[in-house]
Amino acid sequence: MSHASGSQTRTFTLPAPCARVFPYFTAEGERQWAPGWAPEMLSGDRKRGSAFRTRAPDGRVTTWIVSAYEPATHRVSYARLAEGSNIGLVDVRCEPADAGRSRISVSYTLTALGSEGDAYVRAFLDDAAYTAYIDEWRQQLTAALAREPR
Repeated sequence: MSHASGSQTRTFTLPAPCARVFPYFTAEGERQWAPGWAPEMLSGDRKRGSAFRTRAPDGRVTTWIVSAYEPATHRVSYARLAEGSNIGLVDVRCEPADAGRSRISVSYTLTALGSEGDAYVRAFLDDAAYTAYIDEWRQQLTAALAREPR
């Protein structure tokens, strides 16, 4: 039996250059802007093969592995397993935009592991839901950048 799968990508702009923005897309960097984000580091930190675990408010555990970390080109990718729900990839790319800003592209590719995962994957990858999710990233990251000391 085949389960739900798919991919979504959204792009947004942040008011800072990539060198300043990119560190926010690491396991530890995300603590600065994502409410409730509390990774448990299992191995390494940022390099390829580093692993960490997170727990969602509903208790679901997700294990993450850094599959690519390229600070020179401002790209990072993760493979993830949300226990009993889905597996997937998350890719974040930061590119320079005009006036010292950054264009951020975030892609999620998910595959359900069963019927419970089917519902989650369909809901998460719904166009409107994914757009709203990534807009939350933009808002939270913009706020974090504004809090940084100059």
